[in-house]
Amino acid sequence: MIEFRIERGGMAPYLQIVQQVKQALRLGWLEPGDKLPTVHEVATGAAVNPNTVLKAYRELEREGLAAGRPGQGTFIKKSLTQLTRGSLSSLTGSLTQWVATARAAGLDDDGIVDLVSATLRDLRTADTA
Repeated sequence: MIEFRIERGGMAPYLQIVQQVKQALRLGWLEPGDKLPTVHEVATGAAVNPNTVLKAYRELEREGLAAGRPGQGTFIKKSLTQLTRGSLSSLTGSLTQWVATARAAGLDDDGIVDLVSATLRDLRTADTA
């Protein structure tokens, strides 16, 4: 089951929940039919107001990604994954090796994120040229 982590001082907590569900959907960690944690479980575990969780779940429903079932909970309705489990596993292995190489070269987590972001930006620019 997904566990939400809320960072204070950044993006609104309800948007962090939405973003984390989308990430789990893209990576295949959540699939159609899976039940999301109850509002009470998320509010207690992430130390947020239950209304924050409700707002996030309503946003997921509005986007067609989840659906509430009265008395049963909120369930995933649609997947966002673009990968098979095998290709995800292969990419994760390659990425793990690459991160180890980047750390050995002296990059910390922020440096790694910056390098990946810059590379993605450069690839987008090259694709539109």
